[in-house]
Amino acid sequence: MKLGIFCLTFAVLFSISNAQAQYTASKDAVYLATIKAVADYKINDEETLSKMNKLRQDKAFLKKLQKMVDKLSNSRTKDSTNQKVLKILEQAGEDIYNELD
Repeated sequence: MKLGIFCLTFAVLFSISNAQAQYTASKDAVYLATIKAVADYKINDEETLSKMNKLRQDKAFLKKLQKMVDKLSNSRTKDSTNQKVLKILEQAGEDIYNELD
């Protein structure tokens, strides 16, 4: 009987933990989607569009940007740099989401 109660308690706690993890992952996805949508919108803002077009023509900048992006990875085993960048993006996305909501 005690084993049954223990198993039931474990199952309930595990399902709550799993639901919380899914909720957190969902919120992280919302924040990343928010930051992407806002960045895309602001890039096409008339105040920044001409600057963005100049950057798109700047070969030195594009080369440097590519080198920076090459340091990132979307693989399952992310290193500390990837984790830091993702954390920064999620936090910025959360801040923007809260500001605009």
